[in-house]
Amino acid sequence: QVSLVESGGGLVQAGGSLRISCAVSGRTFSSYSMGWFRQAPGKEREFVATLRWSGGSASYADSVKGRFTISRDNVKNTVYLEMNSLKPEDTAVYYCAARRVGTVNYDTWGQGTQVTVSS
Repeated sequence: QVSLVESGGGLVQAGGSLRISCAVSGRTFSSYSMGWFRQAPGKEREFVATLRWSGGSASYADSVKGRFTISRDNVKNTVYLEMNSLKPEDTAVYYCAARRVGTVNYDTWGQGTQVTVSS
């Protein structure tokens, strides 16, 4: 089991960059896949990116591919989402999530961090 705490959200102008973080604590990180999701007011939660803690290739939603990068730091036990070329439509609460490798559902979620992109 893991616990997740997001941080680093804020206000940024369109075209700018922002890196948000997810601090991970728990017993066995390596057996999990980490994901980023986002939810804007009046919209459903949507997938953004995912990466296995143990490494490998990352996956991205088409809407962020080429602009966002997911990574993790094994020393700091933190997963990051680097966001570049931000657009107003990226405005949302961003959530960190974790699931066990071999499952399809994310069972552990952070509290979310607000990202607002102004034009």
